[in-house]
Amino acid sequence: MIKMENCPLCSVHDDPDQNIIFENRSCYFIQHNIHQGVLEGSGLIIPKAHHEDAFALTKEEWTDTYDLLQKAKTYLDQTYSPDGYTLGWNVGKVSNQEIPHAHLHVIPRYHDEPLAGKGIRYWLKQPENKRSQSR
Repeated sequence: MIKMENCPLCSVHDDPDQNIIFENRSCYFIQHNIHQGVLEGSGLIIPKAHHEDAFALTKEEWTDTYDLLQKAKTYLDQTYSPDGYTLGWNVGKVSNQEIPHAHLHVIPRYHDEPLAGKGIRYWLKQPENKRSQSR
């Protein structure tokens, strides 16, 4: 299995604030204690092997990601009772991928959040995000 030195998602066992909630053959569903304050119940599905982004995942990793997503949803529904979810992959720095290890964000959403009803497209569709005409 490919691991990268200094990659926090390759070494989830080394971070005492990182919790492995579920795992299967090739992936983990993890929740980090620091992110639970604002994004209650949020977590990541990551491959155990280091891949820079989702486009490099194997078919097995895609299948295992799907299986963990279903298991995570059941767990999150029972534990946190969210009203919806935001799911997403960031690929590349321009997309705000801060850690170059493929990871699927699983973010429970709640009706009483100040930004309820505003998903990922809301931010991307703001007029100030329009590209300039010159290249």
